[in-house]
Amino acid sequence: MRVLLFTGKGGVGKTTTAAATAVLAASRGLKTLVLSTDPAHSLADALAVPLGSEPTSVDTGLDAMQVDSQGAFERSWREVQDYLRAVLERAGMDALQADELTVLPGAEEVLALLELRQQVASGRYDLVVVDCAPTGETLRLLALPEALAWYVEKVFPAHRRALRAVRPLLSRVTEVPEKGVFEAVARLHRDLAEVRAVLTAPTTSVRLVLTPEAVVVAEARRTLTSLALYGYRVDGLVANRVMAPSADPWVAGWVAAQRTQLEAVRADAAPLSVRESPYAAAEPVGLDALLALGEVVYGDTDPTEVLATDELLTVARADRGFLLSLSLPLARLEDLGLSRSGDDLVITVAGHRRLLALPSALRRCDVAGATLASGRLVVRFEPDPAQWRTT
Repeated sequence: MRVLLFTGKGGVGKTTTAAATAVLAASRGLKTLVLSTDPAHSLADALAVPLGSEPTSVDTGLDAMQVDSQGAFERSWREVQDYLRAVLERAGMDALQADELTVLPGAEEVLALLELRQQVASGRYDLVVVDCAPTGETLRLLALPEALAWYVEKVFPAHRRALRAVRPLLSRVTEVPEKGVFEAVARLHRDLAEVRAVLTAPTTSVRLVLTPEAVVVAEARRTLTSLALYGYRVDGLVANRVMAPSADPWVAGWVAAQRTQLEAVRADAAPLSVRESPYAAAEPVGLDALLALGEVVYGDTDPTEVLATDELLTVARADRGFLLSLSLPLARLEDLGLSRSGDDLVITVAGHRRLLALPSALRRCDVAGATLASGRLVVRFEPDPAQWRTT
């Protein structure tokens, strides 16, 4: 099973590129599903067919759907939300306010990924193509499974133990969660772990879509770094709306500016491939136009080929301890923050933060130093004598 996630700055042609990839793959014999997790769905517009929250047959070997994130939220979080609302209403809060305060931030978006997990687990498809939201929303979305799982894993067990101890007293003054509430949270924890496993599998890749403009390219650079920080593989970039050479001075100026940006992108993203599609006279809407676009972007190559082989995270023994190495392409030292919080390594890059759970051996070590070079952060750990036996 191959999974491809497409994202990029709004308006760069992310949806059409994702749809073109899916149409091309299906035309070459792969059973393919293309689904949209973008709240502002436009996949149906690109395919020129009506779509719903269930897979719809669009063509031979090609299904498509637009995920109903609200429905996923209702199924997975409603029981917990009902309990929280009851507590707030019993405390005297207005019902409408209680309803607003019990919405888990980001829940609808992350639960949209549960649909991706379900479709992957179904085994019906050779390829699942995901039309994600624009980059800012996508980064928040892809960071949520690990972040929420961390919260549920660290906070929920302690909360449950405390409730057991004080249940007789607490039940006199407030609502005490029923067993089903705890089971709902535990179920969400399992779901998030499975989503994370799908997203970080070796057969899952992210492809960045951009246009060769300075502002768009700058955002793509930051996105490359942030995706690596969160543990996601980027295996290629697609540059849309590349203008053809022209004798017209005005067009020639744009062509030169675009070439400068494309050269910079190729240099920064190497060894990742940067595919191009030309500026077309009309929007690629409908299966025929999307197939033509896919053939231009990929040519005779396999659109599902796994192009990224670099290990995102490695841990190796060193002379005096261990070295943890994390891929952070294009990261700058001035944007990097590093700290230790219990069993977690806290890494911040340009405002994006990840709490990286350390392997058991590193939990018994102290951070002895770190370097950032050649697109990798290397953190040196040395054993804490108090936690290691000496022979």
